Amino acid sequence: MRFYAEVKRTRARTAFGMLELVFHGAVHNVRKTHTSAVIGLLLNLTQMVIMIGFFYLMMNFAGMRGTSIRGDYVLFLMSGIFMFMTHVKTLQAVMRAEGPTSAIMKHAPMNTLIAVGAASLGALYTQIFAASIVLYVYHAVMSPLTIDEPVGMMGMLLLAWGTGLAIGMMFRAAMPWQPRFFGTVAQLYTRINMIASGKMFVANAMPTAVLAFFDWNPLFHVIDQSRGYVFLNYAPRYSSMEYPIYIMLACLTIGLIGEYYTGKRVSLSWSMGK
Repeated sequence: MRFYAEVKRTRARTAFGMLELVFHGAVHNVRKTHTSAVIGLLLNLTQMVIMIGFFYLMMNFAGMRGTSIRGDYVLFLMSGIFMFMTHVKTLQAVMRAEGPTSAIMKHAPMNTLIAVGAASLGALYTQIFAASIVLYVYHAVMSPLTIDEPVGMMGMLLLAWGTGLAIGMMFRAAMPWQPRFFGTVAQLYTRINMIASGKMFVANAMPTAVLAFFDWNPLFHVIDQSRGYVFLNYAPRYSSMEYPIYIMLACLTIGLIGEYYTGKRVSLSWSMGK
C-alpha cells in the first residue's frame, strides 16, 4: 500500500505551477533551435547583425541616410530592426508551438496555452539577449550610445512582442482548418512587414498619401513610438500608442476564442501532414 501526501490545490499554487511550466517550456524552446543553446543564440545574433548591415548599406547606396532622425544613424536602424524581429520571431514561434495533437499534450499539466506562453517567452528572451549584445558591442567598440528614455523603449519592445503574440494566436487558431492558405497569409504578412513596418522611414517626414500605406500596421506605430523614446529630438505626430494596444487586445481575444473552438474539434489526422 502506498501513501500520498495530500496537497491542497489553491489558485495561487496552480498559477505558480503554470508559470513554472511556462519557464521550463521557454528554456526548452530556446535550446531546441540548436544542439547547443549558445550556438542557437549566436545564430539569432548573427541574423540580427546581418540585417542591420544590409539595411545600412542599402540606405547608404540609395541616398536615404539624410531622411533619418538627427542622431546616431545606426541606432535609428537598430530601433526599427529590434522591434521588427521581436514581432516577427514571436509570431512565428507562436504558430510553431506544440498543438493539441502533440505527444507532449498527453501529460496532464500541459496544455496549448502553456505551450504558446513558453514559445513566446523563449522568443522574447532570444531577441532581448541579441539586442543587448549588439547594443553593448556597438557602444563599447564603435560609438557611445545614449537612449533618451530606455524604460519607454523597453515598453515598446514588449508591445511589439505582444502584438506578434496576438496576431500569431489568430493564425495559429486558423491554421488547422486551411494550413496552406493561412500559412501563405502568415508568410505574406511577415514579408510585407519588411517594408510596411516603416523601420527604414521616419513617419513625421512621410507625405500624407504615402502614410496611408503604413498607418494600418500596428508594428509601424510601435516602431515610430519607440523612436520617440530613443531620440531626444523626435516627437511622433502620425502614430499612436493606443492603436497597437487595441489591435493586440482584439487579436488576442479572437485568437483565444479560435484556439478554444479549434481545440474542441481537434483531430489526430491534422498532425499527419506535418
